[in-house]
Amino acid sequence: MTPRDDAPAPLDPVPEPHTGLMGRFRNYFLTGLVVTGPIAITLYLVWWFVTWVDGVVRPFVPLAYRPETYLPYGVPGWGLIVAFFTLTLVGFLAANLIGRTLVDVGETFLGRIPAVRAIYRGLKQVFETLFSGKGSSFRKVGLVEFPSPGMWSIVLISQSPNEDISRSLPGQEEHVSVFLPCSPNPTTGFFFYVPKSKIIEVDLTAEDAATLIMSAGVVQPGSTPDPKKAAALAGMANAARIANASTLRPEPAKAE
Repeated sequence: MTPRDDAPAPLDPVPEPHTGLMGRFRNYFLTGLVVTGPIAITLYLVWWFVTWVDGVVRPFVPLAYRPETYLPYGVPGWGLIVAFFTLTLVGFLAANLIGRTLVDVGETFLGRIPAVRAIYRGLKQVFETLFSGKGSSFRKVGLVEFPSPGMWSIVLISQSPNEDISRSLPGQEEHVSVFLPCSPNPTTGFFFYVPKSKIIEVDLTAEDAATLIMSAGVVQPGSTPDPKKAAALAGMANAARIANASTLRPEPAKAE
C-alpha cells in the first residue's frame, strides 16, 4: 500500500538547544559551588572552633603533657578533648558535697565584688536557663508587627517578665519578653516586651528561624537542600527548554 500524497510528513525530533561552551562552564561552576560551598564553610567553622579551643587550653597544660613535645607536629582537637574531660570532671565534683561547698564559697567571694557580681549572676542565670533543659526560653517562634504597621518580623519568645516589671508596664494585658534577631547575624538584635495578644506564634523551631534569618529569606523552612539536585540543574534547564520548544510546534493537519 503506497502512502497518500497528502499524508502529513513525519515530525522531526526537536533538536536539543545549544547552550554553548561558556554556558556549560557556567552551569558546571554553579553546580560545583552549590555542592562544595556549604561543605567548605562548615569545615572552616569547625576547624576555627577546634583551633580556638586548642589555643585557650594549651597555656594551662604543662609542657610535659603536650603532644607537640613528643611529636614533630601538633595534634588538632587535643585541647577540645582536654576541655571536654575537664568540664565533665568539674561537673562531677560540683555534684558532690565537697564540690558544692567550694562552689558556694566561690560564689560568695564573687558576690562581694560590686563590678563582678552583676556580670557573674547574669551569666549564671543565662547558662542555667539555656543548658538546664527546664526553661522555655527561645523554644517558641512568633511574629510581631515591627518596625512599622504592616511589616512583620520573626522573634524568639522568651519568658514572661517578673512582677516588678509587669506592674510597671502600661495596661492590664499580660506581656511577654521577646528577642528579635538581626539578619544575617542572629546573635545581635533587639530585646523588648510585647503584649501577648500582639504575638502570632508560628510552627517553627528556633533552628529553622535562625536559618531563615541568616539566609535573609532565601532558605525557607521545610526546604531541605539536596546536593544531588544541584548536580542536575543544567539537565533540568535543558529539559525545560525542550518542553517549551515542543509546545510551540504546530499540530499536524488531519487527513481527510
